[in-house]
Amino acid sequence: MNRRDRLHHQPIINRPKLLLKNNKKIILWVIVNLEVWDPDLPQPRNILPPPMNVPMLPDLPNWSWHEYGMRVGFWRILKALQERQISSTLALNATVVDYYPETVEAAIKANWEPMGHGYIQRPMHKVDNQFVDIKSAIDKIENFTKEEVIGWESPGLTETDDTLDILSEHGIKYTANWPVDDLPQDLKVKSGKRMITLPYPIEINDVVMTSVQVHKSDEIFTRGKLQFDRLYQEADENVKIMAISVHPYLTGVPHRISFFEQLLDYIIKHQDVEIMTGKDIYNWYTAQVPK
Repeated sequence: MNRRDRLHHQPIINRPKLLLKNNKKIILWVIVNLEVWDPDLPQPRNILPPPMNVPMLPDLPNWSWHEYGMRVGFWRILKALQERQISSTLALNATVVDYYPETVEAAIKANWEPMGHGYIQRPMHKVDNQFVDIKSAIDKIENFTKEEVIGWESPGLTETDDTLDILSEHGIKYTANWPVDDLPQDLKVKSGKRMITLPYPIEINDVVMTSVQVHKSDEIFTRGKLQFDRLYQEADENVKIMAISVHPYLTGVPHRISFFEQLLDYIIKHQDVEIMTGKDIYNWYTAQVPK
């Protein structure tokens, strides 16, 4: 199936009216991404270009940039979310449990939901055997966390024509790879099982804001507030989902963390915000909308 065959076109004006308990009207979904970058390989992203623009390995400066996030930045983000009683979805490469087990243990203790994010940080197009890679990732995360994994975000949101079907075969029920709407949407898979896509954020995402577009440190608050205000206004018509995606090496640094905290404070001061994980959203949506 090609992309259009998997997804029924349903304009937002035709979506069924959804309800939240206790007169809530908008969902806050926070995703924290943990990755493993191999210091002996070219790094997935760079903050410091190589001298004379000639790449050299090992790339110590850019690997260290990411490593700072796992050693320090993660704990700032964890503290910010715990202080506000926000349970996040933890998108993690499976090998994070080998290299940074303390981060996963702390996240699970804080009632975060584990979500598959590949076995290592590599596009699905570069995986030798997706069936083995996906199964190995899910098994490794579940064995470590003792939690069921029903969600998946591919590294770089990448998919081949087979990825979605393989995910469904291994028990994945929602994906973050299809950011096509402000609400979940059903996707067709060969297994016939139910698969939905959640509105994972491309632009309320620190990789885009910080690493790609190179905005000032306060962009996550400025853009996030604008995003929330409009969704909150439109939520009088139907429930909306305010999703925020962050990475420890970007948002967890000293000059950005306070703007993330300010955005969270601004959102949760609204009494009609419901905080959910990806699994919560899946259960809420599928209970109201038939397959």
